[in-house]
Amino acid sequence: MALNKNMVKYIRHLSDKKFRDTEKVFIAEGDKIIRELLTTTEPSLNGFIPKQIYCTANWLNSLTSNTVKQYREKITILEPNELSTISQLSTAHEALAIITMALPLFDRHTISSTHSLLLDEIQDPGNLGTIIRTADWFGIRHIFCTRGSADIFNPKTVQSTMGSIFRVNVHYTDTAILLEKIKNTPAYPVFGAFLNGENIYSVNPGSCGLIVLGNESKGISQPLQQLISKKITIPRPFNIHTQTESLNVGVAAGIILSAFFGQRNAKKTHFQ
Repeated sequence: MALNKNMVKYIRHLSDKKFRDTEKVFIAEGDKIIRELLTTTEPSLNGFIPKQIYCTANWLNSLTSNTVKQYREKITILEPNELSTISQLSTAHEALAIITMALPLFDRHTISSTHSLLLDEIQDPGNLGTIIRTADWFGIRHIFCTRGSADIFNPKTVQSTMGSIFRVNVHYTDTAILLEKIKNTPAYPVFGAFLNGENIYSVNPGSCGLIVLGNESKGISQPLQQLISKKITIPRPFNIHTQTESLNVGVAAGIILSAFFGQRNAKKTHFQ
């Protein structure tokens, strides 16, 4: 079945945030991401439902018969060159899906017993996607973003998550109000990543808390700085001199979470 011009135009327009928000759908590309969505044992992952799937015959044949049967009415087989006309990537994959958006509702009680992330004006979609994927690795289920942060449904963000977008709840919210509420919650610390702070390998992460990561060039904004209860930093190796001023925020997120969760797991092992 060939694509008509209107559908090609529609799919291409989904690269625009305003159009995505109006249509309430976004694009995902690639075997891993789409296969993960289609083969889950649940009807949908976090409310995400495939609306239309475009793929090559070869990719379709790699799916189980039950999966094909379940989504048959939503699948359109295309030639590789046809997929290239609708792909948002420089090199098209064998599958592309249009998926309905699913933004989770925020319940403050869901984060009271674990760690979550707050991203302050993260601008690069690739960084956001990397952080979501990293958070998923460490079992973090909630990320809060300032409204000026990159869009979770940007094609580059979606691609960078490698499927983690379906498991991590990303909230766009008034973070100042959120932090005010959290700050008044006993035993729930707000950690902020700074160039000068307590060594992440010596700080006590506790069993819960909010970890704030700032903008790629400006760091954490002044209003949010005032609400942080513990400044933390990634230490430089001893006796190493470099002109590098800071780490990529996606890399920093991974190092901080590794330090925090490594300590927590070590304590659990120690007391078992």
